[in-house]
Amino acid sequence: MHGRAVALGAGTILNALSTGFGSAFAIDAETSATVELDESGTVTGSVAEDVDADTRLIERCVELAVERYGEGQEEYGGTVRTESDVPMAAGLKSSSAAANAAVLATADALGADPDRTEACRLGVRAARDAGVTVTGAFDDASASMLGGATVTNNDGDELLSRDPVEWDVLVWTPEERAYSADADAEACASVAPMAELVAELALEGRYAEAMTVNGLAFSAALGFSADPAVEAMPHAAGVSLSGTGPSVVAVADREADGDPLGRVRDQWTERDGETWRTTTRNDGARVL
Repeated sequence: MHGRAVALGAGTILNALSTGFGSAFAIDAETSATVELDESGTVTGSVAEDVDADTRLIERCVELAVERYGEGQEEYGGTVRTESDVPMAAGLKSSSAAANAAVLATADALGADPDRTEACRLGVRAARDAGVTVTGAFDDASASMLGGATVTNNDGDELLSRDPVEWDVLVWTPEERAYSADADAEACASVAPMAELVAELALEGRYAEAMTVNGLAFSAALGFSADPAVEAMPHAAGVSLSGTGPSVVAVADREADGDPLGRVRDQWTERDGETWRTTTRNDGARVL
């Protein structure tokens, strides 16, 4: 029994660590999952980019998806393998993308066609079970699964809004890595008033403004330099620290005159790390 699916990476509009409310937008960077089910009763995972990677999340996704969609086939086990364009532990929602792809690939192997939002919540449950997230990351997971920009209440896994966005995107990813589960939640709580303002902006559809305020607040709270964001501000529509870092993401309207992100790229490429361009995606995850 074979299934395969892909889900999207995402950038941050509002970090949910302060208030439980979060917002994210999908980008054109994909993670695929391939699932082979058998009657072993045990799930074994692997990550193409890192043979030593922690595979508890994707394994738990398969277990939960079999329980939910297997209809009496709970004894099934098998293998799950992910391959990704999304850098791991870089703030670009690699875990959410892997979870979404694993859930959908398992459902595909079982011949099920689940509601995408419900499937997303299953991956969030798996992330909590595996201990890879503080908030459950329903904001990140919903953007990855559904596409576009989403605003969520992560405390209740509630989708508050979803809108298409048409942006060009520039990403700077330094060599360092940061894991969401290790983020300083107390420091993030200190910027809650700013997070509340960002939530108001996001719910009004002012996503680019929201992400800039978010980026300044959470860069300070999490100990990252705001210099890359300041460099982007004269040119980009919005710029933010993505997730708990270390990546910084800038966006510009696709119809903008000239090449505003090209000017940002010229500055960011002077920094150590990788600078790369992509676009937003509004179609979300899919079965292959």
